[in-house]
Amino acid sequence: MKQIRKIIEIDEDKCDGCGLCIGTCQENALALVNGKAKLIRDSCCDGLGNCLGECPCGAIRIVEREAEAFVEPAGGHAGVCPGTLARTLKKNGPTPGSAGNAAVSPPESELRQWPVQLHLVSPDAPYWAGADLLVCADCVPVACGGFQQQLLAGRRVVIACPKLDDRSGYREKLAAILRNNEIRSLTVAIMEVPCCGRLLQLVRQAVADSGRELPIRVQRITLEGALLPAP
Repeated sequence: MKQIRKIIEIDEDKCDGCGLCIGTCQENALALVNGKAKLIRDSCCDGLGNCLGECPCGAIRIVEREAEAFVEPAGGHAGVCPGTLARTLKKNGPTPGSAGNAAVSPPESELRQWPVQLHLVSPDAPYWAGADLLVCADCVPVACGGFQQQLLAGRRVVIACPKLDDRSGYREKLAAILRNNEIRSLTVAIMEVPCCGRLLQLVRQAVADSGRELPIRVQRITLEGALLPAP
């Protein structure tokens, strides 16, 4: 049922896609869509405006208009989702070994930014500046035993599934990342299966759209997990 009530409004022209507002919305009413914060459903927004103070661009305001009635999430507030907050991760150095075997330390992750899913990343996140970019099919990290050291180390990464994902906006977002951030190198890691060819095609289109002349290094991984030599 619709009613006249207070609800937030986002000015897309001012929004830079930083994602700070999303982490403060305990109803999970906001999401990044094509690099912009969006109110995904009126019924998720309580109109209190906790997100206003976190927006550095002044892109959010409270208005009064006809909207679906607010529906409290099942079990109360859904809590803050960290999945859309852009952040740079740092190396922590050696970690202590397990009790009784102090000489053994688990290897540290080579991941240096969050998020990684292409739907969630912002084209204007600070960690893209001068980065070596890895565009990776979802299955690659699971299949390739040397993924962390051979592919991820020293790179920023986005992952996507060219077969199962809703790919709307992927091409535009990749083009924006390449165009706006002086990306130094571009690597595409895909499985040796036909559907992964769509991801490579999408990246090639994004490079063309960006207006940059950036060579694409293609790394293919077999179903057995072997990393084939790059052509």
